[in-house]
Amino acid sequence: MSIVRRLDHTRYRVSDLEKSVAFYKNVLGLEEVRRHKSPRGSELVFFKAPESNELIELCYYPSSGKVEVQEDLTHLGFIVDSLEVFGKHLESLGLEYSDGPTMKPDGSGGFAFVDAPEGYEIELIQRHPSSGN
Repeated sequence: MSIVRRLDHTRYRVSDLEKSVAFYKNVLGLEEVRRHKSPRGSELVFFKAPESNELIELCYYPSSGKVEVQEDLTHLGFIVDSLEVFGKHLESLGLEYSDGPTMKPDGSGGFAFVDAPEGYEIELIQRHPSSGN
């Protein structure tokens, strides 16, 4: 018997809900799956990546103060088909990678980062097609 069965969602608190919602939808292409207000008054928006079951929850709770994300505190990692193509997508939106892309010398893939509006890092990971992921 396992105590925990699976990861359901991860929460990130934000100061500007609609700006963050626009980033996760328009920059990352995530699907908004639901939105509601919690019993304590938080505004919650849940997102899903096309090939994932786990959700990302954005939480707007202004009475807890402004969100200040420490450098290198946490990040979300997403698989992309091509860092080059994603970089061009960022450019079309007037954005750029905050770090990278860094390609592995053996050609097995690479990674890059872009910052979400609140300062959370988003890692984009390109894997070689033969890796199966």
